[in-house]
Amino acid sequence: MATSRAPRERNLQQQPSNNGRPPQAVKFARRTSSGRIVSLSRDDDMDVGGEFSGQNDYINYTVLMPPTPDNQPGEDNNNKPGYMSSRLGPQGGDGSAKMDRRMSIMNSNNNKSMLLRTQTGDFDHNRWLFETKGTYGVGNAYWTEAEGYGRDERLSMQDFMDKPWKPLTRKVQVPAAILSPYRLLIVIRIVVLFFFLGWRVTNPNPEAIWLWAMSIVCELWFAFSWLLDILPKFNPINRSTDLAALKDKFEKPSPSNPTGRSDLPGVDVFVSTADPEKEPPLVTGNTILSILATDYPIEKLACYISDDGGAILTFEAMAETVNFAQVWVPFCRKHNIEPRNPDSYFNQKTDPTKGKKKPDFVKDRRWIKREYDEFKVRMNGLPEAIRKRSHSYNSKEEKKEKTIAREKNGGELPKEGVNVPKATWMADGTHWPGTWLQPTADHSKGDHAGILQIMSKVPDHEPVMGHPDEKKLDFTGVDIRLPMFVYVSREKRPGFDHNKKAGAMNATVRASAILSNGPFILNLDCDHYFYNCQAIREGICFMMDRGGDRICYIQFPQRFEGIDPSDRYANHNTVFFDGSMRALDGLQGPVYVGTGCMFRRYALYGFLPPRANEYTGLLGRTKSQAAKIEQHPNDDSETEPLTSHPDLNLPKKFGNSEMFNDSIAVAEYQGRPLADHVSVKNGRPPGALLHPRPPLDAPTVAEAVAVISCWFEDNTEWGERIGWIYGSVTEDVVTGYRMHNRGWRSVYCITKRDAFRGTAPINLTDRLHQVLRWATGSIEIFFSKNNAFLASNRLKFLQRIAYLNVGIYPFTSFFLVTYCFLPALSLFSGSFIVQGLDVAFLCYLLVITITLTLISLLEVKWSGIGLEEWWRNEQFWVIGGTSAHLVAVLQGLLKVIAGIEISFKLTSKSAGEDVDDEFAELYLVKWTSLFIMPLTIIIVNLVAIVIGFTRTIYSVLPQWGKFMGGLFFSFWVLAHMYPFIKGLLGRRGRVPTIIYVWSGLISIIFSLLWLLISPPSDSLSSGNIDV
Repeated sequence: MATSRAPRERNLQQQPSNNGRPPQAVKFARRTSSGRIVSLSRDDDMDVGGEFSGQNDYINYTVLMPPTPDNQPGEDNNNKPGYMSSRLGPQGGDGSAKMDRRMSIMNSNNNKSMLLRTQTGDFDHNRWLFETKGTYGVGNAYWTEAEGYGRDERLSMQDFMDKPWKPLTRKVQVPAAILSPYRLLIVIRIVVLFFFLGWRVTNPNPEAIWLWAMSIVCELWFAFSWLLDILPKFNPINRSTDLAALKDKFEKPSPSNPTGRSDLPGVDVFVSTADPEKEPPLVTGNTILSILATDYPIEKLACYISDDGGAILTFEAMAETVNFAQVWVPFCRKHNIEPRNPDSYFNQKTDPTKGKKKPDFVKDRRWIKREYDEFKVRMNGLPEAIRKRSHSYNSKEEKKEKTIAREKNGGELPKEGVNVPKATWMADGTHWPGTWLQPTADHSKGDHAGILQIMSKVPDHEPVMGHPDEKKLDFTGVDIRLPMFVYVSREKRPGFDHNKKAGAMNATVRASAILSNGPFILNLDCDHYFYNCQAIREGICFMMDRGGDRICYIQFPQRFEGIDPSDRYANHNTVFFDGSMRALDGLQGPVYVGTGCMFRRYALYGFLPPRANEYTGLLGRTKSQAAKIEQHPNDDSETEPLTSHPDLNLPKKFGNSEMFNDSIAVAEYQGRPLADHVSVKNGRPPGALLHPRPPLDAPTVAEAVAVISCWFEDNTEWGERIGWIYGSVTEDVVTGYRMHNRGWRSVYCITKRDAFRGTAPINLTDRLHQVLRWATGSIEIFFSKNNAFLASNRLKFLQRIAYLNVGIYPFTSFFLVTYCFLPALSLFSGSFIVQGLDVAFLCYLLVITITLTLISLLEVKWSGIGLEEWWRNEQFWVIGGTSAHLVAVLQGLLKVIAGIEISFKLTSKSAGEDVDDEFAELYLVKWTSLFIMPLTIIIVNLVAIVIGFTRTIYSVLPQWGKFMGGLFFSFWVLAHMYPFIKGLLGRRGRVPTIIYVWSGLISIIFSLLWLLISPPSDSLSSGNIDV
C-alpha cells in the first residue's frame, strides 16, 4: 500500500550511495504469501514494521508491489509489449545481484493531486510518474479496461481518490445534557412514587375508608400505567438521510452502470378507499396526482387504488384524474412544484413565484389553474352524469323489453309487466360489473365481481421528452411519462369473510406482485397525499443502507391540515408522533399506524429477517444471535418441527398461483441493499436492476384478476401469517407487532419537509368515534394471541412494554372515571382521601408534581413539541378516557365473552369546499352516547362544589382543609374537561336542547341518589348540613 512511512523507533538514515545518488525517498517492497515484507529497493535496512509508523507525511514512501507478471523475481519482462519499464537501481557485478524491479504504469489524466504531495527536493517519484504519463494504484498496480489485466478490470484512480464509501443514513443522538437529566428524573419519580404509595397504603383514613380504598386502587393503577408509558421513552433518537449519496450510488454513471440509469428498486404505492360518499373522489384524485408526480424513477414506480366499494364513481373519477395528470405531472417536473397536490398547491397563501426562475412560469401556472378548475367541475359533475347516462340506457332497455314482450304476447304487454333491472352503465355502453346505484344481486357492496383496470400503462424504459404545443404548455426537455396506475376492486360474494380493509390490502398485494412486483410497498389513505416529493427517496435511504435488509418497514409521521388553530381535540397528536414514536425508534422501531408506511414486501409475506437477535434473561438483558431457521421444501405444516414461537415458523401456503409464488424470490432479491462495501451483508451487486420491466400481456392481467377473487385465500395463510393480519379493527398495529415478533426492525423517518399530509376529523363526535375504534382494536389485541405477554424472545424488553401498553391503556378508563368522581364524593361527604392534609402528604404530592413537570419539559425539549400541544394532549386523554375508552372496554368484553361483533362507521373525509367557514364542523354538535359519561362527571363536580361550599359555610366548625382539597381536585377535573364543555356549547354558545335535557336528568338522579345514601336528619352537626 502506498502510504507515508516513518519508523516508530528510528528514522530512516539517508545515506548516499556509491554512485552519489541522492537519498531514496521511495521504498519498494513486496508482501509474500506468508505476510513477510521483502524489500525490492537498494536500501536493505528499510523498516516497514508499522502500518502507520510515523507522522512525517510525505518524506518516505513504501510501495508494496503485487506479484504481477512484470515484477516476478527471476523473470525478464523487458520486451513485454504494452508496458513501460523504469530501472530503479543498477545490477550487482557478481551475477547473483538483485534482478531488475519494474512497476507497471499506464496513462492517466488525473494525477495532479498526487504531484501536490511532494515535500522534498530529492528524487520526486510522483513528478516522474506525472511527466511520463504514468501512475500507480493505491495499494496495488492496476490497468485500464482496454489493457485488461488483473482480477478487477473496472477499477480506476477516481474510485480510490474521489469516491469514498458513504452511508445513506445516520443516527443523531439526543444531547446528553437533555437525555441524562430526563432519565434521572424518571428514576427519581419512580422511587418517590414507590414511597408515596407505600405511605398511602399504611396511612388509611378511618373516617372514610371507602373513599381511601377507591383512591388507593386508582393511584396504584395510574402508577402502573405511567410506567408502561414512560419506560419505552428511555432512549429517543433522531435520524437523518443523505439524498445526495443515494443519487451518487444509484443514479450516477459507473463501471457497472455506464449510462447512469437508475439502479433503485421498484416501489408500489397503495391507496385505499371504500365509499365515495364519505371519501370524496376529488380528495382521492388529488392524492393520486401527488403520487404520479413524485420524484422517483418513473419506470420504477407503480400506483394502485384499492376501491373496496366497487363504485363506478371512483372508477370514472380515476379515469379523469389520469387524463388531467398528463399535463399536471410534466408541469410539476418542469417547474419543480411543491406540494404536488393541485388543491393544496393552489390554496397556498405564500407567493407562488418565489424561487421560480423560468420566465414562462406565470403563464404556465395560469393555464394549469384553469385546467384544474375544469377538472374539478368534471369531477363534481360525475355523479349526475352517471345517473343521467344510466337512466338513458335503462330507458332504452326498457323499450326493447316491452317491444319483445308485445311481439310474444300478440301486441299487448303482459299483465305482470316488464321487469328491467335498473343497471348502472359505463361510458362504453356496458354494465358496470361493480356496485350499482340501485344495488341488486351480483351488484352490491358485498356482492360483485372483481375489477382490475390498468389506467396508465407501463411506461417506456427510455425517457419520453415533450415538445412545444400552442394549445398546451411547452414541455420541451421535460419527461412526460406517467407511472403505471391500476384500479383494483376485489371480488366480493355472500358467505365469505372479506376482512374489511386488511382483506382489501392483501388482495392489492397479490395483484401488484403479478403486475409490477415492487420490492417495497407504500400504503396511504385516500386523504393522505405527498407533501414532499422526495419522501420515497428518504425511505429508500434506510432500506438501501448498511443493515437495511433487516428493516421491515419505514413509518412516517402523520401530519394533518384543516385543524383549528387551537387544536381543541389534540388532532395533531404530536405527543404520540413526535414523542412516543421517536422514542420507540431507539428500541426495535415504531409501531405501524395504518398510513404513511413503506413496507418491505418480503417481510410482509411473513418471512424471517436474514439476521436477528434474541433477548433472554432478566429484563431481556442477555443478547444472543438467533438461530437461523431453514426452510425445507415439500414439508407439510403438520410435520414441520415447532419452533419456540408460532410466529417464527416459515410461511408456506400462499395460494395456487405459480406466477405469484415465483415473484417472491424476485422481490426478496431486488429489495437487498447495494453490496458496495465489505460491511454490507446480504447485498446485491451494482447494476442488477437496470433491465427494463417486461410489458404486460393478457395472461398476466388475467392472473392478476384471479388472485383478487374471494376464494383465493381459502386454505392459505393470508391474514394469519402472510400480509395484513386479520381479526382486529386495528389491523395496522397487529401487522407491525407480528413483524417485530419475528425479529425485524422498523425505522421512524421524520423529514425536514413533512413527507405526507392528510385530514383529521375536527368535530368532537367524529373524533371520539375515531378514538373508540382505536381503543376497541387495542382491547381485541389484549384478548388475542397478539398480546405482548405471549411475544417471542426476539422482541426487546422495552419494545414488549410498549406493545403491552397498546393493549392495556383502554382499561385505564375504569380507574380514570372513578378518580374523576372522587373529588365530588369528597365534597358530598365532607371527607377526603387522606385523614388530614399533613406535611408528608403535601411533600410527596409536591415532589411528584415537580418531577412530572420537569420530565414533561425535557420531553418537550427532545421531541420538539410545544407546551400547548402537550396540555391539549393531557386534556383529551381525560376526555377520551372517560368516554370512548370506557365504551371500547365494554364493547371488547362483549365481543370476547358473548361474541357480539362491533361495526364502525367510516371516518368522513372533508372535501374542503366550504371556503367561507373552514372550521364549520368544529362547532357542529352531533349528539352521541359517548357524551353521557363526561357530561355526568362535569355536572356532578359542579353540583358537589356548590354543596361542599354551602356545607362549609354553614357548619359550626368549618373544615376548610378538606373542602380545599376536594375543590382543588374538582377544578383539576373541570380544567381537563374544558374542551369538551366548549364543544358542547357550539357556535356562540348555542347549546342543543338535548344537552339541557341530559344535564337536568343527571342532576335530579344524583340528587335523589345522594338523599337515599345520606338522608337528612333534624340536627346540625359539625361539618354537615342537616335539616
